[in-house]
Amino acid sequence: MQIMTFAAIDVGSYVTEMKIYELSAQYGMKEIDCIQSALELGKDSFTRKKIGVELMDELCKVLSDFKRIMNGYKVDAYRACATSAIREAKNKLIMLDYIEKHTGIHLEVLGNSEQRFLDCKSIASSESEFNQIIQDGTAIVDVGGGSVQISLFENGKLMTTQNIRIGNLRVREKLSTIEQTEEHFEKMVEELINNELESFEKLYLKDREIKNIIIIGDYLLELMQRESDGEPTTMIKREQFQKRYEEIVSQSQEEVAEKYDIPSESSSLILPSLVIYKRFIEICNAQMIWMPGFSLSDGIAYDYAEKKKIIKNGHNFDDDIIAEARNLAKRYQCNKGHIKTMENLALAIFDKMKKNHGMGKRERLLLRIAVILHGCGKYISLTEVSDCSYSIIMATEIIGLSHMEREMIANVVRYNTKEFEYYDVITAHSEMHKEEYLLITKLTAILRVANALDRSHQQNFENAKFALKDDRLLITVETQKDITLEKALFEEKADFFEEVFSVRPVIRQKRHF
Repeated sequence: MQIMTFAAIDVGSYVTEMKIYELSAQYGMKEIDCIQSALELGKDSFTRKKIGVELMDELCKVLSDFKRIMNGYKVDAYRACATSAIREAKNKLIMLDYIEKHTGIHLEVLGNSEQRFLDCKSIASSESEFNQIIQDGTAIVDVGGGSVQISLFENGKLMTTQNIRIGNLRVREKLSTIEQTEEHFEKMVEELINNELESFEKLYLKDREIKNIIIIGDYLLELMQRESDGEPTTMIKREQFQKRYEEIVSQSQEEVAEKYDIPSESSSLILPSLVIYKRFIEICNAQMIWMPGFSLSDGIAYDYAEKKKIIKNGHNFDDDIIAEARNLAKRYQCNKGHIKTMENLALAIFDKMKKNHGMGKRERLLLRIAVILHGCGKYISLTEVSDCSYSIIMATEIIGLSHMEREMIANVVRYNTKEFEYYDVITAHSEMHKEEYLLITKLTAILRVANALDRSHQQNFENAKFALKDDRLLITVETQKDITLEKALFEEKADFFEEVFSVRPVIRQKRHF
């Protein structure tokens, strides 16, 4: 049995952590070591918008120590990720270059949606519990230093996810001038966050029944997972949470740090976190709270093991991405029948052209999301659909998609109807490289043809068959319906498709009398 050693590094807003794991097909993930260093990068980033030289050097020392530990364990692979503190720093690129040159560690900055996706994967590593809990209305409340992510599940699928910039470190810094003088500091925190939470409640919790809340965050094990007999627990009732909350907020930071064995540097973050959890439990009216005790590092390791096919995941995260896109399309009143037909057509073309385009499973998913969202801009403007659709997609996080993947989808949707612009124009204000640009051209070509085949929105081509012969893609439809409109508008789309793939799509109609 092959066992590999993997290291996951999480450079967070106030703690830098490394976990070492043994990964195997038989035993799954086994954590064998965890090293943490309190380092408040977010304090600089959220207030000064950049991270100072002293903190940068401290981080390098920590990462150099991590590297020596990795060498001691003889790890086979590692992944080092940074979150909001470095993501929001203006000197991010300078930092990343400096860190790699001084430590040899390549630090990857996660977009918010990527970070929260890995957090969800960490929970899914407890497969049976996770899949069972999310069958009922469930909210995942993920509190970080810079923001809070709320993800709502129904019937086992992700319905929506939203990010609110009220993380514990950000809240603490905003209220730093009154923290020491205000007797009931928790009330000040509530006042600060209530407006954001009330807006979320009105927009996303209407007519939703949330029975369970899964809470993610640091030090929950120490604070909450203790019963009176000292035995740990991961599931508590709302009343138990409230009782423990009242006990903790009545104590000073120093008392909390000593009683729960929490680093004194981090004890000031406990109260903002607990207030945020408490208010979410109240607005959701949830009765059960699950605290799995996992961290981003667990999600990083789980993601690696899944991609390397060391472990199998019982929860399909691609289905979550698709479900979230469908809910977004529903919010913007997209044509459901047209989308269903276009999905079938676009995916059939993708599959038939596989040898020609060289794309894989992930690109097929991106095409599917582009199809689902291609008409969302009509909700804002019927004359500027392409640009409005682009703006909606770029402004909406979809858990499981990176920022670059979202940008690619937005461009595919934009150029579905807009005149296509080439490499220099599309990449002028983007970090996109030629590989991403080429994916946009290929997916746009497929989307355009699929859209042209249902231009009348009458589903005239819902039973179309595709055959690839030499340099032609034959699209055969047996129908008595009038497809004059589709034929008339098809040639322009066929021209671009041929330019991209050197294959010309051709419509054939068979009539049976």
